[in-house]
Amino acid sequence: MVIDPPYLIFLGDVPDALAAKTGLGIVDWRPEWCIGQLRLDGCQADAGIPDLSIEAAAKAGVKTMVVGAANAGGVLPAHWIATIVAALDAGISVATGLHVRLASIPEIRDAAARSGAKLHDVRFSDQRFDTGKGVKRPGLRCLTVGTDCSVGKKYTALALEREMRSRGMKADFRATGQTGVFISGRGAAIDAVAADFISGAVEWIAPAAEPDHWDLVEGQGSLFHPSFAGVSLGLLHGAQADAFVVCHEPTRTTMRGVKHALPSIREVIDMTIACGRLTNPAIACTGIAVNTQKLGETEAKVLLDGLSQEYGVPATDPIRFGVKALVDRLETIHAPA
Repeated sequence: MVIDPPYLIFLGDVPDALAAKTGLGIVDWRPEWCIGQLRLDGCQADAGIPDLSIEAAAKAGVKTMVVGAANAGGVLPAHWIATIVAALDAGISVATGLHVRLASIPEIRDAAARSGAKLHDVRFSDQRFDTGKGVKRPGLRCLTVGTDCSVGKKYTALALEREMRSRGMKADFRATGQTGVFISGRGAAIDAVAADFISGAVEWIAPAAEPDHWDLVEGQGSLFHPSFAGVSLGLLHGAQADAFVVCHEPTRTTMRGVKHALPSIREVIDMTIACGRLTNPAIACTGIAVNTQKLGETEAKVLLDGLSQEYGVPATDPIRFGVKALVDRLETIHAPA
């Protein structure tokens, strides 16, 4: 699947920034590909790039409109269809990471046929996956895990890749969600893979590699989230992680979209080790990544210092303070002889 930039990021009328995390993530990590954003009335997210109409985007040379929303169930709101049709009629291809296939909607299918513009359903892969085997494979892997959904797992993995490469280390971000696939150009949306093949898909995403090569595997959901724990567990087994970083948002009390209480970082560490030992008995927590956006700088530093002392691993906000300490710890891990 080749998705041609430059992009117009369509945010629809999402209620908050978290609901626009696909679009915002692309803008954060591939800003050179993003010419503008298109928002409907009532949209509560802003990617910080110019607002463009379909007509203006076409004149500016946009090749693909990316539907930058992520919602529970991956549905396409009916009132967004007219905007997608307008983009297609202007000759702009459309890409989405939602669970519905664009061509399954007659108006969209017909518009694409009229214009010749392409439809890209990133969540649906043509790759056939085997069941996971759990056999130890060469290379090193770090998985980001979470106390909840949308706590920074993707951003942490991308920040680790950037820092490791800056040190000359062999490292690759491995995408397991639609936003990551848009950013990296490779991967698979794990939550769209049939349950029996989740661990096998991750073995494909992060295959055997050189002994000193790190795969930074993007985590999904949380082992404690009643909606998505099954995906998280299959991903953990397939990643066969040597190391994992716990990602956390400290101001939440309940998990996103449900009423269950947020687990503690200790509970996440213990459960990840207990479950992860099935495919890698040496799995270890090597760091904590905290989204401190809602905290003042002094408050954030106090929190991070306390977490580091409590758990005996470096704790940081990857965006605010960087990930050097996390990579320092990963550099101490070596493939078994």
